Amino acid sequence: MLLLGSYGLAVLLVMLFENSLIFHPIRHPGGDWTPHGLAVEEAWFEADDGTKLHGWFVPHDAPKAIVLFAHGNGGNVTHRTDLLREFHARLGFATFIFDYRGYGRSEGSPTGDGVLADSRAARAWLAKRAGVAPEKLVLFGESLGAAIAVQLAAEGGGRGLILQNAFDSLSSVGAYHYPWLPVRLMLRTRLDSASAIRNYRGPLLQFHGDADTIVPYRFGRQLFEAANEPKKFVTLPGADHNDGWPPTFYDAIAKFIEEI
Repeated sequence: MLLLGSYGLAVLLVMLFENSLIFHPIRHPGGDWTPHGLAVEEAWFEADDGTKLHGWFVPHDAPKAIVLFAHGNGGNVTHRTDLLREFHARLGFATFIFDYRGYGRSEGSPTGDGVLADSRAARAWLAKRAGVAPEKLVLFGESLGAAIAVQLAAEGGGRGLILQNAFDSLSSVGAYHYPWLPVRLMLRTRLDSASAIRNYRGPLLQFHGDADTIVPYRFGRQLFEAANEPKKFVTLPGADHNDGWPPTFYDAIAKFIEEI
């Protein structure tokens, strides 16, 4: 009985602290808010529920693509400056990266429904700022942000969808890391990307490291198999979840944008 009671308590605690296990924000002033060599426009906007949100827009005089960047579950916008520089200088993109509620300078606390509402508001802000229809944006998502980008693409389309270290569903990742818990039954934040991506009919480019210890490679492949054509999967040999980006990463993105 003691063992059963302890297990039940553990399940209850995980359920109560679900959001803390999923989201790992770093709030302002954590991070480098004055990035060297990167010209950014401060952006303030609101989600439908009135939550005040913050992001950075990196403009480009003649952009080859206008990109909405949904980052992963940790840090804030300041922790993606290296990638923003490459998107601007190497690839010629105008990019908008935003912080979900509770991250960086954004107000509130993150929840599954909340971060999806934030991403919809970010897409609307970028479309207005760039003067294009929302479906003309390229959606880029990393890890948890990949699930958010998939949801946006499923709801409203996109010029293209680029995913890095994505998963088929958040419950798959949770069950992998907590095999002793009934994660698939207890998880409230579903983020079922494999189901959502079936509603997206545009071009897809997907990356995944085959040594990923956070989101195993097979979960990325399962998502890819569920997606419609046209699609391309690029394996990053030996890459773990938070490793850097090799030249092949940028080369594949450049080719993808040229083709679409």
